[in-house]
Amino acid sequence: MIDHVSVGVRDLERAARFYEPTLAALGLSRLVTRPRTVGFGKAYPEFWINLREAMPPVAPESGVHICLRARTTAEVDAFHAAALSAGGGSDGAPGIRPHDRVRYYAAFVTDPDGNRIEAVTFPSE
Repeated sequence: MIDHVSVGVRDLERAARFYEPTLAALGLSRLVTRPRTVGFGKAYPEFWINLREAMPPVAPESGVHICLRARTTAEVDAFHAAALSAGGGSDGAPGIRPHDRVRYYAAFVTDPDGNRIEAVTFPSE
């Protein structure tokens, strides 16, 4: 149902340096580079970062996050490790999150602007 998503960033080059390795862990690469935006995806840009110099940092209590699908738990682990290595913060280490209706494996990170990004997979066991 959703075709693509975008997040605002205050420094496009810094954000691109964060997102390139972080999204590569999920099989996404930089596909489009323009003066004020960069698009990442597999076949077409599905995830965009857009320059917003005057944007304040995203407040942790905003409740907003974007979740990206991983194929395996190893991809979720790699996503989290890459994000931390690229200057992001952990907002939830990789692990199983059991809930009433579904059991899933996920990790949450924040980018240098405070955008909260999750990677998730649904292991069969």
